[in-house]
Amino acid sequence: MLVFILARIEIPIFTERLSMAIGLGLGISRFPFATGSEYFDWVDLCELGGVDSIWQTDRLVSKEPMLECIATMAALAGATEKIRFGMNVASIALRDPLVTAKQCATIDLLSNGRLLPAFGIGSALSQDYSASGTPTKRRGKKADEALQLVHRLWYEENVDFDGEFFQYKGACISPRPVNAKIPLWIGGSSKAAMRRTALYGTGWLGGIDTPEQSALMVKGIKAALKETGRQIDHDHYGATFSFRFGSPTEASAQRASEGLRARLKQDPGRYMVVGDCAAIKTRINEFINAGCSKFVMLPIATNPADMMNQTRHFIEELLPEFS
Repeated sequence: MLVFILARIEIPIFTERLSMAIGLGLGISRFPFATGSEYFDWVDLCELGGVDSIWQTDRLVSKEPMLECIATMAALAGATEKIRFGMNVASIALRDPLVTAKQCATIDLLSNGRLLPAFGIGSALSQDYSASGTPTKRRGKKADEALQLVHRLWYEENVDFDGEFFQYKGACISPRPVNAKIPLWIGGSSKAAMRRTALYGTGWLGGIDTPEQSALMVKGIKAALKETGRQIDHDHYGATFSFRFGSPTEASAQRASEGLRARLKQDPGRYMVVGDCAAIKTRINEFINAGCSKFVMLPIATNPADMMNQTRHFIEELLPEFS
């Protein structure tokens, strides 16, 4: 992921803010539970508590426990009734587009249209590439072809395609998604991601970004949309960040901060927030001012009880602030 390093940049106040539909979802990266039953207890808490959506980070190669994101979507389709769910974000350049389109269509049908598919290309530094010997050269072009194919397979009866990486003749899937307007969210924080979103996306979902980075991405995507002649709803821009109700001096908060510092090679303060409800609300409002209205918020928690506690704070204190 390309990270913009910014200083003294004011976030523009978007005029559409008053009509934005704010959605606060929760995401999981590292799996904090000991069993599947504990995970589904958390899912039940989210659904009953009115959480907008549940998201799963995509990472295939990892010593840390990480759920496979598309399999998780299928499990959520059967375990829930109302809540939506998505991938944050699936690395499409590592996946076969025909299989991916079929998986997503199946999950969308079985969940009655609640799937929120989101795709990116994945970092060139990811172990998913290096450990499997998968070339990273032209992975952006491969992702572009795959995104086209996934979208076309969802909507067209027969798909012919002659690309650099994929060649299809008369390809089709059935059943297709039950959601006639199934979304296609695009992730990434680079100029290439701006272009890719403007070409193929129905929304943009940022990774672990700052409000300042998100403002640049929203502005860049809207400029790119003028070139492609497409439109994206103004409330289809999303942000991801880590949070914790508590003190920055807590061991879990310190570990999260150190981990982000090592990954980003800079002060992690703008990429996460630890404090009370007011502090977290302030950060959300900074992202809203940057043009984002959909959120994947990652609780900083180290064990099942802590995760449940953080989620209850989220539901009881934060959700009412944006209802």
